[in-house]
Amino acid sequence: MAGKRKSKSSPSEASPSNSASANKLKRTEEPIAKEEVAESMEKTVSSPRKLKGKAAAVKDGEEPEAKFLGKPVKDTEARKRWPKRYLGKKKQVSGPNNSNQDEDEIQARGHYIKAEVDGRNIFDLYDDAHVQAGDGNEPYVCKIVEMFEAIDGTLYFTAQWYYRSPDTVIKECATIDRRRVFLSEIQDVNPLDCLVEKLNIFRLSLNVDQDEKSKLISTCKYFCDTTYLLPYSTFMNLPEENIQTGSDDSTISSEADVDRACEVNSEGADVDKACQDNSKVAQLCPVRECGKPEVTLLDLYSGCGAMSTGLCLGAQLSNVNLVTRWAVDVNEYACQSLKLNHPETEVRNESAEDFLSLLKEWRKLCFYFNLVETKDSENDQFDFFETEDEEEEEEDGDSGNDENDSDDPEFEVDYILEVCYGDPNKINKRGLYFKIRWKGYGDDEDTWEPIDGLGHCRKAIGDFVSQRYASKAFPLPGDVDVVCGGPPCQGISGFNRFRNTQQPLEDEKNKQLIVFMDFVQYLNPKFVLMENVVDIVKFSEGLLGRYALGRLVGMNYQARMGMMAAGAYGLPQFRMRMFMWGARPTERLPQYPLPTHDVVVRGVIPTQFEGNTVAYDEGGPVQLERKLLLEDAISDLPAVENSENRDEMPYAGPPQTEFQRFIRLSKEYLLGSSKDESLHKMLYDHRPLELNADDYARVCEIPKRKGANFRDLPGVRVRVDNKVEWDPDVERVYLKSGKPLVPDYAMSFVKGSSSKPFARLWWDETVPTVVTRAEPHNQAILHPVQDRVLSIRENARLQGFPDYYKLCGPVKERYIQVGNAVAVPVARALGYALGLALKGSAGVDPVFPLPEKFPNIQCQIHSASSEDDA
Repeated sequence: MAGKRKSKSSPSEASPSNSASANKLKRTEEPIAKEEVAESMEKTVSSPRKLKGKAAAVKDGEEPEAKFLGKPVKDTEARKRWPKRYLGKKKQVSGPNNSNQDEDEIQARGHYIKAEVDGRNIFDLYDDAHVQAGDGNEPYVCKIVEMFEAIDGTLYFTAQWYYRSPDTVIKECATIDRRRVFLSEIQDVNPLDCLVEKLNIFRLSLNVDQDEKSKLISTCKYFCDTTYLLPYSTFMNLPEENIQTGSDDSTISSEADVDRACEVNSEGADVDKACQDNSKVAQLCPVRECGKPEVTLLDLYSGCGAMSTGLCLGAQLSNVNLVTRWAVDVNEYACQSLKLNHPETEVRNESAEDFLSLLKEWRKLCFYFNLVETKDSENDQFDFFETEDEEEEEEDGDSGNDENDSDDPEFEVDYILEVCYGDPNKINKRGLYFKIRWKGYGDDEDTWEPIDGLGHCRKAIGDFVSQRYASKAFPLPGDVDVVCGGPPCQGISGFNRFRNTQQPLEDEKNKQLIVFMDFVQYLNPKFVLMENVVDIVKFSEGLLGRYALGRLVGMNYQARMGMMAAGAYGLPQFRMRMFMWGARPTERLPQYPLPTHDVVVRGVIPTQFEGNTVAYDEGGPVQLERKLLLEDAISDLPAVENSENRDEMPYAGPPQTEFQRFIRLSKEYLLGSSKDESLHKMLYDHRPLELNADDYARVCEIPKRKGANFRDLPGVRVRVDNKVEWDPDVERVYLKSGKPLVPDYAMSFVKGSSSKPFARLWWDETVPTVVTRAEPHNQAILHPVQDRVLSIRENARLQGFPDYYKLCGPVKERYIQVGNAVAVPVARALGYALGLALKGSAGVDPVFPLPEKFPNIQCQIHSASSEDDA
């Protein structure tokens, strides 16, 4: 069964490899590491627990180097607070470092609340402390959550560990204050004399102004404002009840928090509940009502808009009105497709870095024209039009506001059309430009002019800025609720033979990852969702993925990282991708939606991050929908020829499967503007890439049966090792053009071991992933029973695009748009999770189950809305 994970002893950097033939997802993690705490903390040095302490049983007459002070906790109280130490049924094995002994089973003679180490260091229960690391390494940092004497006289303490940044999944991939530590849930038992010194860790809320934080932490040795949890590499707010800024007591986890409240003479506490909840850290966030006000989304590297479309559809299912207000992409045709399907969106066809520069300049313009307030210290930055000529005019008493005051009266500005940042005139002069409509001239005479030459156009520019500011054409910091995007990282592609494996962030082809995070830093959205190929956590030991997570954490965002397979959400392809959530401290950190469908696993899941795969636990009860196959997705589409050139056509008949019925639903119904469960009327983009005459002739010779490919053509022989060779007994066949029926490249592809050239898909199969190129030379993309490649619409169906979604551009460009897209069902499921977080109802766990029959819950929502209206 797919979508399930199994437990294993190490919670991160899991080692078992994934079999390509397996048809189930696995996720591995263990919330509390015991025998492998060093691995779980991702340290390169030994665990404190594995250090040999000196605090074993003390011989008569010796002064111990570590000892407990005061009387032990009363027996009845100790048994109530630490029941696992008083079971009385486990055999005690002598010695503090016996590897066969489970630390949870070490039986206690008594518990204490104060200890002395090396005759000078006094430690109280729940103190923070340094713990020796051995081999001259920097000491570990922990919270002391238990002190006890074992029945053989050995003295122990239980540590709850803090992580430094290099100890986490981030490692050294981001610049984070070295004094910042992260509270974990990892606890283990150590010899008492491993304690080095007492610490006072300054703890504060993650939601603190940076200037104020700098003042608060100016003199501290360590500070803590974040919890780090191993499942899905999660960074979250500290539990609110444990944030005690200014106190000497530092933050502890839920179990320890209950314990601290239970002092020696206490009346008792609900320890049983703490034991039940010790695998969770409660995040206390105010629940806020979202209702139907518009929630704004910026889609970076948007392509044709699949990711934002899915997010908006999913948010709608959680009753949140998420709207893509802005989108940016360098592909002209993708921008046209997005604008066609999202007329409400301000679509920018430019590079992301130019758009970011434009937003910064736009903010200055808004300050200049008094549309927004600014700090006094910033006023001097915005003298766009102060030239020497203007200063002279002002001295002569001329206001300089005459719109037509120009050195050349033949050219007068009529009005401003557009603004951009870059070099639109291709003259190697980058900066802020305005597109001018000249009075008395048509649109073919419009020109881009740099702002430093438009001092005489201040009124026209002011009118333009005021109008665009009122319509929020360009977001200012604070205007964007959600930023999403998949920054291209072509420098990690396996097709790039010159990849920089040592310093991938210095590769120009990977710089968009930095640009994406710069957007987040500038706009400070409430939520962030970044998507990328799984190579981002495979290449160079996952350095780019670690960097992205570290940037979010460094900007005081909550964050987590997961990998999701498109097929697990109802598609006949596997397509594993990485998705990273970010949320400001004032918001709930969105969860990952668990799979809804069984899936055939294709390819390899990154071993180091196998535990980040979004999946159910193995062994638990779960009911998944059956895996979807090619027939489920495309069997209702009409037959078309290789030469088909219509962009619109009628359907051949009614939908044949639930998938087909749902994907045909109208845009109005899916977006909630209509309660009529109507189907879309016309079929768009159901045309294939037209093959040349030779390739078409080859395709016509491929048998129409499962598994057919070029190997079935005359003249090809398959050896016992499954590699191909020319059959010496068969004369080679040639086409009318004189070229061979079986091309040489098909025989030599992957050294003759591949069966993909000119291969047919079959109805009961799935595909590994939808590709951007439709040539059949080295991939299986032929229709099962028609002599052509899969059409644009068939690929779009495999990606989950609603049938109403129409694409623009040449045929090859439309294939590229579909192949580069985020699978819409995955984005829809994530949008639903985002909607829950926006409403403050997201859970604490990193994953959650979607509603039954998701996303086919639309009718339930409409039914509920109708009852509310009544």
